[in-house]
Amino acid sequence: MPVDERARRPGPTTRVRVTESRAQRTSEREDRLITEEPLEVRLEWPGAPARRVWVTMRTPGHDFELAAGWAVHEGLVAAPGGVAGVAYCTDAALSPEQDFNVVTVALDRAPDHVPHQYEALSAGSSACGVCGTDSIDAALTRMAPGWAGELPSPEVVRRLPAVLREGQRLFDRTGGVHAAALVTAAGELLVAREDVGRHNAVDKVTGARVLAGESPAAACLVVSGRIGYELVQKALAVGTGSLVAVGAPTSLAASLARRGGLALYGFTAADRTVRYA
Repeated sequence: MPVDERARRPGPTTRVRVTESRAQRTSEREDRLITEEPLEVRLEWPGAPARRVWVTMRTPGHDFELAAGWAVHEGLVAAPGGVAGVAYCTDAALSPEQDFNVVTVALDRAPDHVPHQYEALSAGSSACGVCGTDSIDAALTRMAPGWAGELPSPEVVRRLPAVLREGQRLFDRTGGVHAAALVTAAGELLVAREDVGRHNAVDKVTGARVLAGESPAAACLVVSGRIGYELVQKALAVGTGSLVAVGAPTSLAASLARRGGLALYGFTAADRTVRYA
């Protein structure tokens, strides 16, 4: 493909002109917004052509990690092995606008299950976190072996929002993006990712570990915002030991965490944290 066409690859932020009004004056200036664009994920494996399985609204960047992490969380591939490769689709039927918005994940073997919803299009917005799981019982069947290592103490837990904040460079520029990070029991940062969707950020974190040949399980997953059911499901799917957020969990998230043996913390700040499971 010509170089000038590939230059259209979307970035994580977009420049806009804004008018800012304050008590004493009005001014025009340049601002940056977090980019939100669709990503279509396709799966293929030996003997099976690529098929579309998911579309999400995401922040461009770390797209391969997002696709690989999503496949792991959905139970379509074992972690960290099973992903033979990830690439942008080169389908000649794609328009120039789609060049970097379609990703194909190649599996080394057929997945153990292909739920019926994947035969058509499974779609999710950057806000809703649709994960294809119909119930808590279904989520528990996808659990990886539980975390056998050390968990962070409450003192370490209270430091984790600050650890996560250090990896939120896009938030510093736009104020409009979520973040997720994996940390050790001592609070040491392993990997951090940002995305307009909180569930996408978690997918990217898992994908980063998987594509690096590392286990996606860790002592703790830290997330910005609230804890919804789908974030607990993703943590259990890879065997994470605890989940910490600066916001509150939902009732379904707390119930799933208790049944799955996941330590769950909300309302976490330097001087406070609340354990729900």
